[in-house]
Amino acid sequence: MLARINALAKKKKTEGLTPAEQEEQKKLYKIYLGEIRAQFSQTLDNVSVEDKDGNAVPFKEAYKKKEKP
Repeated sequence: MLARINALAKKKKTEGLTPAEQEEQKKLYKIYLGEIRAQFSQTLDNVSVEDKDGNAVPFKEAYKKKEKP
């Protein structure tokens, strides 16, 4: 998939893309970015931070957005 994304990007710079190729590029970017985001999220699941008391807290729990009352 990455090879095709790169090929389309190169073609876009040199000669331009057809409408079908533009659609393909958008779909591939969407899939690729989704995979990257999932991998990043999994990485964050394995990261912990130390709170003020010295306790290890999962990163996602430590930096959750606090809800406004």
